[in-house]
Amino acid sequence: MQLVTSAILAALALYAGSWYFGLIEGNFALLLFMASVVTGVYWLAERFYFLPQRQKTVALLEANDVQRRAELEKLGIAQVDGDISEAKVRLLMQPWWLDWTAGLFPVIIAVFVLRSFLFEPFKIPSGSMIPTLLVGDLILVNKFTYGLRLPVLNTKITAGTPPQRGDVMVFRYPPKPSLDYIKRVVGVPGDTVAYLNKRLTINGQVQPVSAVPEFFDEDAMRYFKQFEETLNGHKHRMLNDDDRPAFVPGADQFAGREACSYTVEGVTCKVPAGHYFMMGDNRDNSLDSRYWGFVPEENIVGKAIFVWMNFGNLKRIGSFN
Repeated sequence: MQLVTSAILAALALYAGSWYFGLIEGNFALLLFMASVVTGVYWLAERFYFLPQRQKTVALLEANDVQRRAELEKLGIAQVDGDISEAKVRLLMQPWWLDWTAGLFPVIIAVFVLRSFLFEPFKIPSGSMIPTLLVGDLILVNKFTYGLRLPVLNTKITAGTPPQRGDVMVFRYPPKPSLDYIKRVVGVPGDTVAYLNKRLTINGQVQPVSAVPEFFDEDAMRYFKQFEETLNGHKHRMLNDDDRPAFVPGADQFAGREACSYTVEGVTCKVPAGHYFMMGDNRDNSLDSRYWGFVPEENIVGKAIFVWMNFGNLKRIGSFN
């Protein structure tokens, strides 16, 4: 079993290492699932086979010790050297290969269930959602609001509540589903979304905005115009850069592009059924649906709800709009 366990652990480590160094395109959900299955099998084997076998060995040791003492007592030897308590402890201890498998199962399965069905942590890697989310923010994503999905297979098993305009949503990037993106839901199925001359219109209705004090970007070391926008009755802040043009340069040839019209003023799209139109709050510095198209419903990961840590700025901790 030691050789088999060593080979299994080496295979898992090789997969993780190859992913880390960019040799393969990894899948953390799959890795966590495999680890849960492997450690679960060892946990069951430990509970119903290996531990009972060790307990039988200890029971046999105790029986032999009692028999030995009884025989020596018959010979008039009342005081017998030899304490088997340490030997019993050693016999009951898990060997290393069980300690690194069955012993880790409760922790791994707890993380697997929590991450798959309740909340998943993410780190904000870019500034596309400034000022709502900053680079380095560690956020929690609600995995059940939009409906529970089976891990790895991503099959939806509960209906949940459909995403609403204004939600901050994590999803699998359509051109490369192995990557997770985070943007704001701007258009839901059936909407006509227009972003022309840096003003958002949904179904012919210009979305209300009001100017607020400029935002200072510490990374860029400059100020940006900041506005408070209202979507679906919810207010959030967004940025505009006067130095960037209104038109969308270099949009991809994505599926459903025929439903979009690009002009020097910007873009207008009709959101197809089962899809969503996403935009970053840092409007002129966001690679979003204007460039790569719509997000299909099956790509949804969950709703971003809370900043639980930012090691560079503890004041960031809390909920956001």
